[in-house]
Amino acid sequence: MYFTHFGLRQAPFSITPDPAFFYGGNARGDMLAALLYAVAQGEGIVKVTGEVGSGKTMLCRMLERRLPPHVDVLWLVNPTLAPGEVPYAIAAELGLDASGRRGDQVLRQLNDELIARHAAGRQVVLLVEEAQAMPLDSLEAVRLLTNLETSRHKLLQIVLFGQPELDAHLALPRMRQLAERITHSFFVPALPPDQVGTFLAFRLRAAGHPGGALFTAASTRRIARASRGIIRRINILADKALLAAYADDASTVQVRHVRLAERECGFVRASTAVPAVVAAVVASLVALLHPRRRAAVLALAVIAAVATVVAAMAALT
Repeated sequence: MYFTHFGLRQAPFSITPDPAFFYGGNARGDMLAALLYAVAQGEGIVKVTGEVGSGKTMLCRMLERRLPPHVDVLWLVNPTLAPGEVPYAIAAELGLDASGRRGDQVLRQLNDELIARHAAGRQVVLLVEEAQAMPLDSLEAVRLLTNLETSRHKLLQIVLFGQPELDAHLALPRMRQLAERITHSFFVPALPPDQVGTFLAFRLRAAGHPGGALFTAASTRRIARASRGIIRRINILADKALLAAYADDASTVQVRHVRLAERECGFVRASTAVPAVVAAVVASLVALLHPRRRAAVLALAVIAAVATVVAAMAALT
């Protein structure tokens, strides 16, 4: 809708992970290089974690795109698989017909196929998305696939992508065998505030913007604060702010346009409500304490109230 108005060829802030919009800043380029190296080693399991919307899926797509031609990529995208369904899903990815076969027969079928590919100079990599949502027994079934090996090489390299809950699962005693198989771990960080402007400019250039600052410094700071550096949130806010600027017939995105975008985003409203809750809880404690302690807690309540006022003023700027 606003493409022509801002001189764009396509949407710059789509949340669909398009490799053409991969931002290599904030260590993401280095992380991709390290992932490629880890997969090339073909040993153990690789783990990538990050908060919701931090860019794990984009990193996964870039990994697939940058892998050398001799690498066959398999996907496990259904986190609800039961343990016994995992080998059948892998067989389907390999193009094998496992219908009517018992689980042990499917494993032998997998082993034979992987050995054949290894003999032909192929390497097979399994990318597991949303690994934190998998039942623990299913994660263990994935781990058992690493037992498929020759005397010198693993026949299947596994890369787990998941939210931080995956680390909590791996810390459980019953999951220690899987945890000990992980040879490389990566965490996708949020963008620091001073890189949000660079990220916005990069996405705009990738979408065909001819140049020049489209987001003002103040609107960029507001997006950084409201998004907390989460890539998906940045994209959502920036897209809605561009639409608001277009409706306003403005040539640049101002703070007022970001403010309009925030009103449509539940994650912004939830984050600014915290100081008010803290103030209310602390203040309510004052009436319950001994008089000699009441003054100290009342001071804390005042501090919390000031924090609430500051947060409210920030939301209006």
